[in-house]
Amino acid sequence: MPSAEFPAQQALHALYSNHHGWLFKWLRRRLGDTADAADLAHDTFLRLLVKPAARELDNLAETRVYLRTVANGLCVDLWRRRQVEQAWSDTLAVLRTDYEPSPEQRAIVIETLMQIACALSRLPEKAALAFVMAQIDGVRYRDIADELGVSERMVKKYVAQGMFRCALAAGDRPD
Repeated sequence: MPSAEFPAQQALHALYSNHHGWLFKWLRRRLGDTADAADLAHDTFLRLLVKPAARELDNLAETRVYLRTVANGLCVDLWRRRQVEQAWSDTLAVLRTDYEPSPEQRAIVIETLMQIACALSRLPEKAALAFVMAQIDGVRYRDIADELGVSERMVKKYVAQGMFRCALAAGDRPD
């Protein structure tokens, strides 16, 4: 009995077959790393599984522009994650403790930091800066207000917005 694929599965299979090699080469040139290129090419096509309507691409140019756009976004995510990982490593090095987190602990910290960064990226720049200054740097609200050129009341609002975004991000995590 022949396998009866759904039209969407057939379209994705054809898209993968026709464009994976090209996308992998583009990513390898962009990233300079074969393993990262393979991972992101794979992740690009996984995104198409999540957004079925996006698979309705009619011509070669349109298809490649779309794939390159998705892959480029994944590159940016990868670079951001690596920046967070480097900052975490640098912080541990500065602390100079004998504590070495396990790979699992390290992954949890990095994922949490990425969620916080994502949550704060949805805020206006001043709100994100006020939140970081208050919560991470321990700067007083009055000093933040002076630095940002806003009222102390506005700083309180900014910090509340940051806390709300972080709470929403924490609620998205599966426990």
